[in-house]
Amino acid sequence: MAFSSVITSTPHVCLPKVTRPVLRRTIRCSAASVSSKFDLKTYWTSLIKEIDLKLDEAIPVKYPQQIYEAMRYSVLAKGAKRAPPVMCVAAFFLLSGICTIFFIGCKSQSVSFKSFWVHAASLIHDDLPCMDDDPSRRGKPSNHTIFGVDMAILAGDALFPLGFRHIVSHTPRDIVPETRLLQVIAEIARAVGSTGMAAGQFLDLEGGPNAVDFVQEKKFGEMGQCSAVCGGLLAGASDDEIEQLRKYGRAVGVLYQVVDDIRDAKSQSGEKDGSKSKGKSYVSVYGVDKAMEVAEDLRSQAKIELDRLDKYGDKVLPLYSFLEYAADRSFSFEELV
Repeated sequence: MAFSSVITSTPHVCLPKVTRPVLRRTIRCSAASVSSKFDLKTYWTSLIKEIDLKLDEAIPVKYPQQIYEAMRYSVLAKGAKRAPPVMCVAAFFLLSGICTIFFIGCKSQSVSFKSFWVHAASLIHDDLPCMDDDPSRRGKPSNHTIFGVDMAILAGDALFPLGFRHIVSHTPRDIVPETRLLQVIAEIARAVGSTGMAAGQFLDLEGGPNAVDFVQEKKFGEMGQCSAVCGGLLAGASDDEIEQLRKYGRAVGVLYQVVDDIRDAKSQSGEKDGSKSKGKSYVSVYGVDKAMEVAEDLRSQAKIELDRLDKYGDKVLPLYSFLEYAADRSFSFEELV
């Protein structure tokens, strides 16, 4: 679904050409083989508990109290899936084989936190009246609804640098070489910057409907690929492996949002006054049927990249299961909190 390099409604905004490879057949992960060998629900549940405990410790309330309370409100929100740090952990485990509890304690405490803080900060800003104008998030009032627009902006602004500071001050140098740490910092900065998530938000606001590929890739794919790549960088992945993780994470990040939009559209189809569609999505631009085709293509692309990592055997199963969950939602997160 390539789109024009120039947006018709904003003639001064130029876009890079984004071309999705054409897949001639449907390729599915083998859900039976994955689920029989790996219990994603248990894996994810144990990680959420560890991550939530560390997040609570990492952001104590201090002066100025209201900013910290606003930060904690979004970071520690009940029902948050913690998908970015979980993907980071899974990618690290794939290449290192180090157990996740050790990883949480020694390596990902800083890097996976940063991936989630970036995610939380972006959601705070996305919900603002001047952006997506969402008064609620995960069934609860958005940050700005509780603390006001001014404090929500400050909370989001504070979370970005706090993550970088945490990476630098809490990652042990005897375990993670400085060169890898710098690569991780550069990757996160790229993902949130003017060519990453910020670009996606800009085009979501200003671009025409033909910008949907770029918007989805930047707003949602960037966080996925950043999480997977950072896990790989920490583990010392090769350039080829980093590229495979990047493509996998990008596809899963977009897939997750496309499936969310499809599920929302189907749940609202029988409602007389359904919620207004905000932002540019495949559902709002092309309809549910076409969005389902896009979701299947994304699923196939992600599986292709994982198949290239099959030399790691069963260690790839968490990432396969993560992909299957993004597509099928085989369990509810209400069960995990």
